[in-house]
Amino acid sequence: MLYQVFQMLWCLTESDCVGSDMSNISSMYLGIIGGAIIGAIISWWIYNRQKKISEKQDGLLTHIEELEEKHEKILNMTQLFERNHEKLLKNIFTLERKIDALLESKKDT
Repeated sequence: MLYQVFQMLWCLTESDCVGSDMSNISSMYLGIIGGAIIGAIISWWIYNRQKKISEKQDGLLTHIEELEEKHEKILNMTQLFERNHEKLLKNIFTLERKIDALLESKKDT
């Protein structure tokens, strides 16, 4: 049985064919070749789409990393501004206490 299947598959000319029709064998080979071509086209199309999507994702990830770096810089600048603001506020309160003390000492004299 297996021998007959192999014999039918490798039947390329009419003289090689034993008990089978040449048109059926030709259509089988044509189907195999057509399926391989269609499969190759679909595989290439899927690969190409995945490649484009991957490139877009890489671009987005790079953009997100750049935004995170900018965010870190802005956060550091904000923290520095808050520290300077706190120092200035402490100095203003210290100055205000000194002024109040001077005004109190002038009232007493």
